Amino acid sequence: MNSRETKVPEAPEGTFATRFWREWLKPLLLVILVMAPFRSSFADWNDVPTGSMKPTIIEGDRVVVNKLAYDLKVPFTTIHLAQWGDPRRGDIVVLYSPADDVRLVKRVIGLPGDTIEMRDDVLFVDGKAAKYEPLSREVIDQVTASERAQSVFATEELGTVAHAVMGKPGVETIRSFGPVVVPAKQYFVMGDNRDESYDSRWLGFIDRKRIVGEAVAVAFSLDREHYFIPRGGRLFRALR
Repeated sequence: MNSRETKVPEAPEGTFATRFWREWLKPLLLVILVMAPFRSSFADWNDVPTGSMKPTIIEGDRVVVNKLAYDLKVPFTTIHLAQWGDPRRGDIVVLYSPADDVRLVKRVIGLPGDTIEMRDDVLFVDGKAAKYEPLSREVIDQVTASERAQSVFATEELGTVAHAVMGKPGVETIRSFGPVVVPAKQYFVMGDNRDESYDSRWLGFIDRKRIVGEAVAVAFSLDREHYFIPRGGRLFRALR
């Protein structure tokens, strides 16, 4: 008889599936359960795949959306729990398109009760024409050299609000419309890239409930035409 002690093998901690659930899947689900309502009601980010807001926002930007800028909604719905403000003229907002419910990023041009008109690319609000001044070179240089060659740029002033706009004279688009009166609880929005923006000129007025929140900054930006290289100069860039 062997006098040596026989070592009893340790009991396995569990199957691979059990360990995967406990160590990986369960913590991940907990994070999702916490973050999903947070993103739905408090703060979110929005990828920008098109150039409708150039030169302010360019393709590849990931913008931070403040969902508490105007109100608090029930997570995953458009039901208001509380409201403490409304979009202001000049705000950059994220909204659900009335055409297909796709999220869009646009600038608020007309508020409820405003009379909006455009004559040969010049905006009028309540009969007063916007002022157009030269745009800084720093902002213009955010777009590619080829686009700069075929575009015009300006700073558009609507009352006390000033922001960048650009246009492409060779593009067929709506350059004159109105006057139209913005109904109650509705907004008129446009892209800063006036000649390449699908906005209220085609979509019509935007219902207040469709506005998700205010786009306040560029979190980061990836250059899609150059292997998604990060654009360091746009990191944490405030939007206005």
